[in-house]
Amino acid sequence: MTTPPALLIAGHGTRDDAGAEAFRDFVRRLGARHPGLPVAGGFIELSPPPLGEAVTELVEQGVRRFAAVPLMLVSAGHAKGDIPAALAREKERHPGISYTYGRPLGPHPALLNVLERRLDEALGSAGRTPGDRSDVTVLLVGRGSTDPDANAEVHKAARLLWEGRGYAGVETAFVSLAAPDVPSGLDRCVRLGARRIVVLPYFLFTGILPDRVRHQTEGWAAAHPEVEVLSADVIGPEPELLDLVWERYEEAVKGDLRMNCDSCVYRIALPGFEDKVGMPQQPHFHPDDDDHHHGHGHGHHHGAHSHAH
Repeated sequence: MTTPPALLIAGHGTRDDAGAEAFRDFVRRLGARHPGLPVAGGFIELSPPPLGEAVTELVEQGVRRFAAVPLMLVSAGHAKGDIPAALAREKERHPGISYTYGRPLGPHPALLNVLERRLDEALGSAGRTPGDRSDVTVLLVGRGSTDPDANAEVHKAARLLWEGRGYAGVETAFVSLAAPDVPSGLDRCVRLGARRIVVLPYFLFTGILPDRVRHQTEGWAAAHPEVEVLSADVIGPEPELLDLVWERYEEAVKGDLRMNCDSCVYRIALPGFEDKVGMPQQPHFHPDDDDHHHGHGHGHHHGAHSHAH
């Protein structure tokens, strides 16, 4: 039997010692969960160990094949460019190694469930019953990127968090490089009628940026005493996160890199849409897409004609 590829976790890197240690601890936990498998992790920048050192550690254990999983919520410059470039460099440094590359983590239903738990905890700590959400507006705060696609991913997570969970709304802001920033995001929530806001950091672990989100939130709240503002915690090394990294590893090993099937209502039971799981998919007709020159319900066979004008 061939040995399965080793698991290499690629992290972003942070100047925050606690954040870097949270990543290293997470890698250790993954290794302890899968004792037969070599597991190593490294950073692209800012904190030790660098990714190259993690690859060397695996090679010294006799590893020739590995699957790299980016421990990142969205696919921005690091996941799209820096990690593949670093892996290509390692391939030159260690002739004979081969690797597959997994996909970023979010927005996965398992992580949305953790985010929901963080919101419940924040509401609970303020003496609120978690089920009472109809007057709660969530401000989901992402890292922020110069890559519009990465910022759009945070909006996608916000929409998926809102669907079926009963919050008044889920708005989006960013802590760096992209608008709106946290104070502008909070202003926007108020303009939309929010009276109770929970600021939810879309981050895996503690660090300088999540701390900044909290400080900016507290500063804004002090200037707006008429609005109730709560801060929720980061995702953290939850069992769901360990499971999800393993899922990404297995996808990479099998070459089963799917499109957006994580949040597909026909595959996954999403809140309020549980009845759709496993439904067969039929071609269907959109009245709004139809040619405009005939009425409906006159025996016209919808779908049989071309939509080309």
